[in-house]
Amino acid sequence: METIVIVGGSKGIGNTILEELITNNKIINISRSAPELSHNNLTHYDCDVTQDDLPDLERADKLVYCPGSINLKPISRLSIEDFQSDFDINVLGAVKAIQKYLPLLKQGKNPAMLFFSTVATKLGMPFHASVAVSKAGVEGLVKSLGAELAPTVRINAIAPTVTNTNLASKLLRNEKMIENITERHPLKKFLDPKEVAQMATFLLSNKAASISGQIFEMDCGIVNLKI
Repeated sequence: METIVIVGGSKGIGNTILEELITNNKIINISRSAPELSHNNLTHYDCDVTQDDLPDLERADKLVYCPGSINLKPISRLSIEDFQSDFDINVLGAVKAIQKYLPLLKQGKNPAMLFFSTVATKLGMPFHASVAVSKAGVEGLVKSLGAELAPTVRINAIAPTVTNTNLASKLLRNEKMIENITERHPLKKFLDPKEVAQMATFLLSNKAASISGQIFEMDCGIVNLKI
């Protein structure tokens, strides 16, 4: 049984990943609130990764960093503090978790790390300046560390399009918005968090033992297809 550290596993995609993995793995969740799920394989630590010291652990085979932000404003309304906050959550929080748990990961079984970007780093989208900048930083981190940590620790990222979680609720708050977002994607759908969790499970598993330093676009066709 592997030990998987999930930062931000109480809500959204992180919580769905936790649910996907918990039956066959020991899960250590680190987030500001506890998951609603109760399970013998789950240990939870209350922690704000941007403010608090991360807990000391005895073992870690995988690290999944899930915190994110959707701070959508025109550039004229984005403050320096907005950019700093998004960067703190998406990039510096990830760096903090990596530096804390990398010594354990290097001693772990088939160690791997997984992070999250967004389709907005490759697809120019209005009002996404702050989140696109910070997630582009995540992608740079994945590429750089993929090289630096090879062959010991694998590291990849998933870049999802709109996913049906509370974080994206403002984008999916009525039937007209849901219809518009659905029609914008060539596959005429957007993501269910379980789809993302299944991809995460694959990338963390030994089935992906030859994959590192990659950004996987789960985009329902919106980035690369024009039909």
